[in-house]
Amino acid sequence: MSGDRPHPNPTRGEAEIVAGGETLVLRPSFEALVAAEEELGPLFALVERAAGGGLRLGEMVGLFWHCLRERPEGLTRERFGEAVTAAGLARATPALRVLLGQILQGR
Repeated sequence: MSGDRPHPNPTRGEAEIVAGGETLVLRPSFEALVAAEEELGPLFALVERAAGGGLRLGEMVGLFWHCLRERPEGLTRERFGEAVTAAGLARATPALRVLLGQILQGR
């Protein structure tokens, strides 16, 4: 990734997450959410699990992976998941909150 730090566009419902020392932008586009839903099941059920404290780490990483606006060269899903885990849930929660809000509210 270049030295320019990417910035999320709130009007597009974007959020940012720092993983592996890189700031990555998450964009919940229609295409991204359809791909996430195909893998993770109905998005409304995902939101319900999150609200009830039952969202699994793999589900969160899966949602993030599908919503990545740009994937740095060489970034694999496994490396991404490890980076998100290493950063901790506290750092991932704000981005998750934004994405879940977009799923429920839309733009």
